[in-house]
Amino acid sequence: MAATIIEKILARTSGAASVRPGDLVVAKPDQVMFHDLQLAIEGLWYRPKKLSDVSRVSIVYDHAVPAPSIRDASGMKEGRRFAAEFGIERFYDLGQHGICHVVAAEQGLARPGELLVCPDSHTCASGALNCAGQGTGVVEMLQAMTKGELWYIVAPTVRYEFEGSLAPGVSGKDVFFHIAQLYGGHSGTNMEFGGAGLKNLPMSDRRTIATMCAEVSAEFAVFEYDDVTASYLEGRLDRPVAPAHADVGAVYQDVRVVHLDEIEPYVMRPDFIPKNGVPVNEFAEHIKIDQAFIGSCANGQIEDLRVAANLLAGRHVAGGVRLLITPGSQAIYLQAAQEGLLATLVEAGAVITAPGCGACYGVHGGVLAPGEVCITASTRNFKGRMGSADAKIYMGSPATVTASAIIGYIAGPEALESAGADR
Repeated sequence: MAATIIEKILARTSGAASVRPGDLVVAKPDQVMFHDLQLAIEGLWYRPKKLSDVSRVSIVYDHAVPAPSIRDASGMKEGRRFAAEFGIERFYDLGQHGICHVVAAEQGLARPGELLVCPDSHTCASGALNCAGQGTGVVEMLQAMTKGELWYIVAPTVRYEFEGSLAPGVSGKDVFFHIAQLYGGHSGTNMEFGGAGLKNLPMSDRRTIATMCAEVSAEFAVFEYDDVTASYLEGRLDRPVAPAHADVGAVYQDVRVVHLDEIEPYVMRPDFIPKNGVPVNEFAEHIKIDQAFIGSCANGQIEDLRVAANLLAGRHVAGGVRLLITPGSQAIYLQAAQEGLLATLVEAGAVITAPGCGACYGVHGGVLAPGEVCITASTRNFKGRMGSADAKIYMGSPATVTASAIIGYIAGPEALESAGADR
């Protein structure tokens, strides 16, 4: 039976010849990854007595690094004890750390054609690498670690066919905003991406799009495997892969064509994402900002830091604005230093924080006060996400966030010259 990418992965991991929407499958995850937050918060961690397969388990410290509280420090201490007890080799403690989804890509934990489990809602980020990832609850995570299995109800899939290529200054974040604005939520469905224009989307944009699919409530989000995927993974994997490809004749709930060359930069208004945006050039509101943030599993990549540094070179952050930039991993932090990006950013008045989730998580590294306005290139904008529930969180691409930080109010890069922010 012709199958979609997700149907093929769930069939393989459950031992079924084929699956279709509505089926209940018990699958064996290829990788089980968890982070410090699960260890630190009461009720999210129960010390297992056994692991089904220690080679499939990994731990990444990312949400609260370095530890901002005794609670977080205690959780990390328990994680170190747990890793030592079971001999977990894929343990990314401080110094090797980063956002778990970023580390999964860098370290080859998210492999094409495989199933990855993690107690974080943005686990769909692994879909950029043709890997099926979905966030789980506490009980499901423990079951995956100890019994080596997890159940899923197979959801129908919506297929997105990319055509053309993006215009200069338009990014993967804008592609996702375009889809969210046009089609709204995707609750109860998978999202699959392919088409002739896929070859024109670099891996950084694919990773942003896949990560953000959590914000339209997709079950899984996965990209076709191609030469771009293979090139990114070269030297990162410890064994051969078997990518999953959609069959000709696979049945989709809907097939939608996205013309990349017609997409323009967006701004998403506060509190939610689906159908809550407007193109930057149509955003007539004069919204003064207090904080701008570039980071998270969606936009803490080296490409995002390059965009910010390019726009900030010879310019400066506006008075009264805090521009926070958080690399997605220790490896990205090092690369940014080697390329001279950090110096450019700091000279322009930006603050570089330790790699990790940072301000996106809303607990440390840039908490918002009541009444403050932030524009962010992170993952979420709901009330209280980055601090006070009385703060307002707008969303944009790294380019839009950087331009806004320079001008002092929400605007796109094209507004820099007219605002007198020449180099």
